[in-house]
Amino acid sequence: MRRYTELGFAAPTYQYEKPRIAVGNAIQTSDRTISVLLRLERPSVVVLANVLSPEECDQLIALARPRLTPSTVVDPITGSNQVAQYRNSEGMFFRLQETPFIATLDHRISQIMNSPVENGEGLQVLHYGVGAQSMPHFDFLIPSNPTNKESLARSGQRISSLVIYLNDVVAGGETFFPEVGLSVSPVRGNAVYFEYTNGSRQVDDKSLHGGATVIEGEKWAVTKWMRERPFISA
Repeated sequence: MRRYTELGFAAPTYQYEKPRIAVGNAIQTSDRTISVLLRLERPSVVVLANVLSPEECDQLIALARPRLTPSTVVDPITGSNQVAQYRNSEGMFFRLQETPFIATLDHRISQIMNSPVENGEGLQVLHYGVGAQSMPHFDFLIPSNPTNKESLARSGQRISSLVIYLNDVVAGGETFFPEVGLSVSPVRGNAVYFEYTNGSRQVDDKSLHGGATVIEGEKWAVTKWMRERPFISA
C-alpha cells in the first residue's frame, strides 16, 4: 500500500469533528429504521443493521451480475485506470437513480449518510470469489494526479463511504481497519459507514481499510461514496 510520504506529501494532523451521521442507537429514514450496532470515534466508523432487506439484496445481485467486469482503480501516481492488483474482484456501477429501485436505495442511503442524494457517486456492486480480497487502501482522492485533480475540481473530495453486505459470507471477507484493529463481519443487509474528510478538507489516514480474503463461499457488497458537492462524472 502507498502511504502519504510515498505519494509526495506530508500527512496532516487530522482534526476530528462532529460526525455527519446521526447520533443515537437508530437512524430513521423515510422508509426504514436502521439499527446502530457499533460506533468508533477515531476514525469515525459506524456499523449498521437492517440497511437493506433480503429481497433488496437479492435484487441488487441479480441486476449487477450480468454487468460485472474485472475491478479497476485509478492509480494515485499516474492517474491511469488499471485492473486493481490489490482488489481481485469483479464490479459494476449503477448510474445515480438509474431505475426506480436504485433511486429508492440512493435516497435511503443519502438519509443514512446525511448528505444530499446528488452528492453521491453511483452505487458500485462488487463480487469476490474464494481467494479474492481488497488490500488496505484509502477511499479519499489523492490530489497528486491530473485525473483526481479534475474530479476534485468538479465534485470536491470524497467525505464518507457506506459498504453494505448483500450476502452472508461463510468464512472471511471482513472489512478491516488495520490502524485501529477493527474488523467487521459481512452479514446480509448490514453495513459499515466511515468518514475521512473534515470541514477543513483534511483527510484521515486512520480510515485505511481493506477487505479480508474470502476463505469459503462468496462475497457480494455495494458501496456508496459521498462527495463535498454534487457529483459530476467525467
